[in-house]
Amino acid sequence: MERSVLSLGAPRAERADAVRNRQHLLATAREMLAEQCGADSLTMDGLAERAKLGKGTVFRRFGTRAGIFQALLDDDEVAFQEQVMAGPPPLGPGAAPLERLIAYGRARIAFLISHSEIARAALDGNQSVPAGTETPLSRAHIRMLLGQMRLEGADLDMLAVQLTAALDGPLLLFLSAADLTEPPGADARIARAWQDLVQRVCGS
Repeated sequence: MERSVLSLGAPRAERADAVRNRQHLLATAREMLAEQCGADSLTMDGLAERAKLGKGTVFRRFGTRAGIFQALLDDDEVAFQEQVMAGPPPLGPGAAPLERLIAYGRARIAFLISHSEIARAALDGNQSVPAGTETPLSRAHIRMLLGQMRLEGADLDMLAVQLTAALDGPLLLFLSAADLTEPPGADARIARAWQDLVQRVCGS
């Protein structure tokens, strides 16, 4: 989840057939995850067979099994960021900054919880946990919203770092370790805690 889809330059153009293969493979992977029980059931060989493509094509596209899950995360991250940047309020533009900040945290928490299994499967084996990572959009977006509020004397840059630390990688690590998504209503408790934190910090 730590990788941002924001780009500093124009991405290298992909061949049309490569784009089609990627979209087909991701759609097939989603079908397999929906039909089978858990991410453990999705393999490189199984994906190639189901998609009716060569195993070499799957390896070239994703590199490793973990790369499949990272690509799924990146794909969903694009859709999430589009909602933040241009979707309806309060997550998207048009609401008061405090309302947007609360909505952003709630939506981000829901995104992390719903993708926790895929995120764990996206670990490449060199990492034991997704600790300390963040989506750069989170800090930039939170910093922008804080700047639109009247928080006199606050170090907005550091405050944005600390609020970002309550989301993304560190939260995913905590959820992975504690399995807080299992008890009924845990996701709602975490979202309410985010709202309480933001309202107290921002003086509302």
